[in-house]
Amino acid sequence: MARILLSNDDGVHAHGLAALAAALVGAGHTVMVAAPDRERSAQGHTLTLHKPLRADVIRPGWWSVSGTPADCVYLALHALLPEPPELVVSGINNGANVGHDVFYSGTVAAAMEAALGGVPSIAVSLEHGPGPRRWDVAAPIAVEVVARALEERIAPGLLLNVNVPNAPTRGLRVVAQGIRQYDNKVEARVDPRGRAYYWLGGDKLGEAPAGETDAALLHQGFATLTPIHADLTHHPSLEAMASWAR
Repeated sequence: MARILLSNDDGVHAHGLAALAAALVGAGHTVMVAAPDRERSAQGHTLTLHKPLRADVIRPGWWSVSGTPADCVYLALHALLPEPPELVVSGINNGANVGHDVFYSGTVAAAMEAALGGVPSIAVSLEHGPGPRRWDVAAPIAVEVVARALEERIAPGLLLNVNVPNAPTRGLRVVAQGIRQYDNKVEARVDPRGRAYYWLGGDKLGEAPAGETDAALLHQGFATLTPIHADLTHHPSLEAMASWAR
């Protein structure tokens, strides 16, 4: 069984984190946790460089960190843990992270920080949906993906982005990242002192294009797994733009 570091962006006391930890311990793994002291959703890949961080032990092997999800993993890998984990798992997030969500997600950022540090990682998210939160559906899928990732010895720079519907699934599919569209809304308001303030973010408009993508298959009731990595190079353009060099 493996040594696994857990993190998230919903905070160290989140139900999804507790469900994930319990499932992995039940499968025989050794679990350690470094997670934010409060919700840090949509933080993206932010590191705290201009103020100190605190890591409070809330029980043996569990740290509550006064920073972002990426801070938590960075601090755990380089200061808190006596030895590196074999795998980092981030989640279970309260809400899906498909398509363009991965660029904003603190859940994915925590896993990506591990990948950048040479540790294979998995991000696990549970889609919003009607009825109670189905952590009981997402946690066994996370355990299954962890087992396969350890068995197959996935590359250190690889991140497996897993999304689970909030209902019994139709199966697990390995698919490409899709596109999730939102209404890019900014709501302007005025506070009691006459100063303007703003709320960012609109409603989800849908997923495009359809087909074999994480967003589309999740919508159809499948759990999805998308292998991603930090290389954002658009490789076809390297050859196409070679003549621009001088």
